[in-house]
Amino acid sequence: MSFGLMLLQQGPAATQNPAASDLTLLDFAVKGGWVMIPIMLLSLVAAYIFFERYFVIRKAAKEDINFMNRIKDYIYDGKLEAALALCRSTDSPSARMIEKGVNRLGRPLQDISTAIENVGKLEISKLERGFPTLATITGAEPMLGFLGTVIGMVQSFYAMAQAGNNIEVSLLSDGIYTALITTVAGLIIGILGYFGYNTLVVRVEKVVFNLEATLTEFMDILNEPLKTGR
Repeated sequence: MSFGLMLLQQGPAATQNPAASDLTLLDFAVKGGWVMIPIMLLSLVAAYIFFERYFVIRKAAKEDINFMNRIKDYIYDGKLEAALALCRSTDSPSARMIEKGVNRLGRPLQDISTAIENVGKLEISKLERGFPTLATITGAEPMLGFLGTVIGMVQSFYAMAQAGNNIEVSLLSDGIYTALITTVAGLIIGILGYFGYNTLVVRVEKVVFNLEATLTEFMDILNEPLKTGR
């Protein structure tokens, strides 16, 4: 008899668990309330910025190992037009820097170096486009999550106040869902955005290193004829 009573007591709970497990991510998002709307919209913007910048930076990081050797040969042979044509046909920040340098040949070396550095700064600025927005979203997402937490707690306490002595767990569930789901969503997206932002920063730093190496190599090319007497 006692075993039968235990089955009867566990029966409703057993039938409720499958229903709870059938909740999808969309169901959880809806239970998070209206705060989930800006959280999800900002997450889409952050994802777009990350992947768009990732492929742009990866393309900029690719270097033709023979590019500078060909530029060196053209400059030594006096084929400046060929050097310019090579730079214009090569779609990379380094090529655009060297193009500026070739156009400045005949001027003082300091002027050439300054002109190339200015082009390099512009190229890096182009690569970092969207970084401030991504950083802002990364910082704002957890705060939006905490805002949802506060709103959810307010809803729960308001429901408690309205219920008086007839407090039931179901009256508090909506507020608790809002509080917990928005916090989790904001933190997850904020963490992913943080890692994504730093990944892009590291990749840009590698491009900066390559540009600095290209500048140094180009200036060495201009100095070498003077040293060798060519």
